[in-house]
Amino acid sequence: MRLRHAAVAAFGALTLVLTIPTSASATIGEFQYTYVGLDGKAKVGILLDPPSGACITLPEVADPNASSPAHSPRNRTTSTATVFTEPDCEGDYFTLKPLTGRGSDRLKLRSVAFS
Repeated sequence: MRLRHAAVAAFGALTLVLTIPTSASATIGEFQYTYVGLDGKAKVGILLDPPSGACITLPEVADPNASSPAHSPRNRTTSTATVFTEPDCEGDYFTLKPLTGRGSDRLKLRSVAFS
């Protein structure tokens, strides 16, 4: 009887371990950027622990017809960040190093991907 309970417990633990997401699917840290808010003032946007391998269009500047692009990115994540001038990771791009990568107010962006 105890052997059966031990086997069920071991199976349950194994199932739990296999369903926990790994850190490989997300980068750790924050990615900051500056954009112009609806009130015309500069605002700071933050992506906290963004997913790796996915394109992220910045919501505040997603529509090129309704907003100026974001600028001054700061990559404080553990992954390389590639910023793009257009939504959906289109257009010109620039790569920012992990943890210390940064761009000036001349570096315009609307989307980013982390590797």
